[in-house]
Amino acid sequence: MMEQMDRDLNLVIVGHVDHGKSTVIGRLLVDTNSLPLGRLEQVKETCRRNSKQFEYAFLLDALKDEQAQGITIDTARCFFKTDKRRCMILDAPGHVEFLKNMITGAAKAQAALLVIDANEGIMENSKRHAYMLSLLGIRQVAVLVNKMDLIGYSEARYDAIAAEFRLFLEQIKMPAGHFVPVSALGGDNIARKTGAMPWYGGGTVLELLDAFRSDPPPAEKPFRMYIQDIYKFTDGDDDRRIVAGAVETGTLRAGDRVIFYPSGKTGRVKTLESYNRAEPAAFSAGDAAGFTLDEQIYLKRGGLVAVDGQPQPLVTDKFTGNIFWLGKTPLTKDKPYILRIGTNETPVTVTEILNVMNSSDLSALAKDEVGFNEAAECAFSAERPVAFDTYAGLENLRRFVLVDNYDISGGGLLTESLASAANDDDLQKRVFTREYKWERSSISFERRAEMYNQKAALVLITGPKSEDKKAIAKLLERRLFEKGKYVYYIGMSSILYGLDADISSRKDMDREENTRRFAEVANIMLDAGLILIMSASDLSGRDIRNIRRVVSGEDVYVACISSAGRGEGRGLPEADLLLDGGRADSAVSEIEALLKRRGVIFGL
Repeated sequence: MMEQMDRDLNLVIVGHVDHGKSTVIGRLLVDTNSLPLGRLEQVKETCRRNSKQFEYAFLLDALKDEQAQGITIDTARCFFKTDKRRCMILDAPGHVEFLKNMITGAAKAQAALLVIDANEGIMENSKRHAYMLSLLGIRQVAVLVNKMDLIGYSEARYDAIAAEFRLFLEQIKMPAGHFVPVSALGGDNIARKTGAMPWYGGGTVLELLDAFRSDPPPAEKPFRMYIQDIYKFTDGDDDRRIVAGAVETGTLRAGDRVIFYPSGKTGRVKTLESYNRAEPAAFSAGDAAGFTLDEQIYLKRGGLVAVDGQPQPLVTDKFTGNIFWLGKTPLTKDKPYILRIGTNETPVTVTEILNVMNSSDLSALAKDEVGFNEAAECAFSAERPVAFDTYAGLENLRRFVLVDNYDISGGGLLTESLASAANDDDLQKRVFTREYKWERSSISFERRAEMYNQKAALVLITGPKSEDKKAIAKLLERRLFEKGKYVYYIGMSSILYGLDADISSRKDMDREENTRRFAEVANIMLDAGLILIMSASDLSGRDIRNIRRVVSGEDVYVACISSAGRGEGRGLPEADLLLDGGRADSAVSEIEALLKRRGVIFGL
């Protein structure tokens, strides 16, 4: 137990504006001697020169706007040490206008302190914060009833607040076994008991923090790590490609076979890498980790790494989640959003709003949209599969934020995978089996990209039958070829009457099997480093999604001829580019420009 207790603790401190969060933090920093040398004296001297009374909150509120207005605007991060562990504090904003910053601050928290002003009492925002902590899966919460000095350390007032808020927490199924009466200004029950409240028999705030269980859980939990980046070295014939990230749970050792989700690609760990120190024997939960593989495979930021033979994460493009919405416009069905979980970003839409709840009084609302400060359970559909976990203690693996037009507008917890169609599940299994059994070439994708001066990609040109898609595709092939690119055009009829000859003659030809076979051919040609161009009439969104499942989705670029007009990504979620059906040369120029922006072709 002591080994677990000694782990670092990520702590978020929340509460309504002016209820004393920053003062609590300032007092914790002072009483644990965690301030930089001379900082306390510096702040006190600044207050003296400006004829301002010293406040512990000034130790944290460094932004000019914060000191001028007396409120915490951004999420601050600072550290202090107890007798047993180091704590990283996330001071989350309490003002209603800054709730979305609070979601950002709480996204990585393992425990929370919720501060309530004993004089002002429970505010609506206090309940909102508690509900957001619940939606983010934070189950270790202590409620600090602050400013007890302002009410004469009244036990009756403290008991009333604790009883009322405990009832609310029970309603939202939030365990809160700890209520602490404190005076952050005077230091009562923060780091020590002062005798001001002899009727209180519980522990101090520091004692409660030492009693919290650290998360990530013990090393026997399944290994999970989101890829933060891939580092490539070139000096001195150093050809390492280091997969880097922060270990969420479990343990990783050299020799472990790892699986990368959602792609299903596999590899064996060759070496463990750590900056400026000897190779460690293992990486465990909480470590900043890097490792190399015995074979080079194409990996990207956002993938989830697991160890083969351990319980697998969920991989699905349809799932439910609880969300707290803080967007400027309501959350609505069928509108495109970006879901961020770990380091992964995936386009999603809300397919159904299952229920909406008023977070302050828990009343249920029958609505077809989710408004500002409302919480809801929603069903989502993702453009490509998402990997996450629902194991107890792995909340970081399912916490998400939702981005609307570059603005973080909501956050919550993914709850379960929704059953996909039988064909979807079968396709997912086939892709995983293929990647697990894949016989890799001795020539890496990077060497091919360097030699060919291009990145492998599939360009799909689709649209109505009346449009001459072949002319655009063949002109694009010729233009890229003349510029020295390794490119190949393939028409759908080449697949239908060759690879698909056994099914193309049937009246009940399986369209999805036809699409899968084409995508498998494309996957092989991309593995060879080629740019493959294909034209097809009236590809549906489902066709495109299935192709992106079989081929790495980010290597597939869809140009759709549409009367909706030009524009990248406008009007058709599955399309990267919309084209007018006019001249082929102008359409090819637009596709070339897209491929340059996405880094597929370069050096031209």
